[in-house]
Amino acid sequence: MYAVFRTGGKQFRAEPGTKLRIPTLEGDEGTTVSFDHVLIASNGDVVTVGQPTVAGASVTAEILRHGKDRKIIVFKRKKRKGYRRKQGHRQKFTEIQVADINI
Repeated sequence: MYAVFRTGGKQFRAEPGTKLRIPTLEGDEGTTVSFDHVLIASNGDVVTVGQPTVAGASVTAEILRHGKDRKIIVFKRKKRKGYRRKQGHRQKFTEIQVADINI
């Protein structure tokens, strides 16, 4: 059983018991969240594709922690002009554990 859902402008494949890192969500650690924008759902035999979403389907998960991803360096440069800019960025994320998929 699996489902593909959308949150934060990205799509994620979820199975019961899996841990996912998704863009930052509101909520405390230990609370449950539900995602209603399910694009594809499968119960093992039948695959249901939504147009654009599967009606009545949802993914329930528990928030494990909030954190920051590893740092990436953004470096801009123009040749022969002396223009150099260095900037670092750490994307915030929320780690969740999928509890249940309702189709």
